[in-house]
Amino acid sequence: MPAIQLYSTPLSGHCHRVILLLNMLSLPFETKDGGKDVRQTAAFAQLNPLQQVPVLTDGEHVVTDSNAILVYLVKRYAPDSHWLPEDPLQAAEVQKWLSRAAGEVRYGPASARMVKQFSAPESYESALTVSAKFLPQLEQHLENSEFLATERATIADLACYSYVAAAPEGGVSLADYPAIHRWLKRVESLPGFTPLPALPLPEIAG
Repeated sequence: MPAIQLYSTPLSGHCHRVILLLNMLSLPFETKDGGKDVRQTAAFAQLNPLQQVPVLTDGEHVVTDSNAILVYLVKRYAPDSHWLPEDPLQAAEVQKWLSRAAGEVRYGPASARMVKQFSAPESYESALTVSAKFLPQLEQHLENSEFLATERATIADLACYSYVAAAPEGGVSLADYPAIHRWLKRVESLPGFTPLPALPLPEIAG
């Protein structure tokens, strides 16, 4: 049995970003059910009191929060790799995009998808507003950059990829963003990439 176990759900972009990195680092792992019923158990609450996925266990270590898991995996298993550079400015760029993954991406495209696909109790109008502000900024950045933080893929790209790629599933069109499409294709061409399972497309917003 692999030492690494990942509690996850198949349609979660937060879980998907962790799975991408595990695959790209060629780390064997076991997927554990992180569905709603499991998350409500006392045993799961001991792993993560917030009762959220993903949760990664690595031997005696328990790591929660998807972006924190990305940092942990690189620092433990690929410390000298391009995934999280040591250069101060490049590391700051990675952190900036991790923050945007937890901010604009989460409360923009991800929130829209959660409302449309899972009837999440969040504001769809707010999600569209955040998306409409963020996506042009992302497009402008990617017009002159192949990846988000450095010249090579980093965990910043994986943190932002899943919910941006799935934006149409929340009714957020990517039709006007060719640079974003090129970036998505570059991430999808990385060795070890596996797609997030697709959901039906709702009516496009706007």
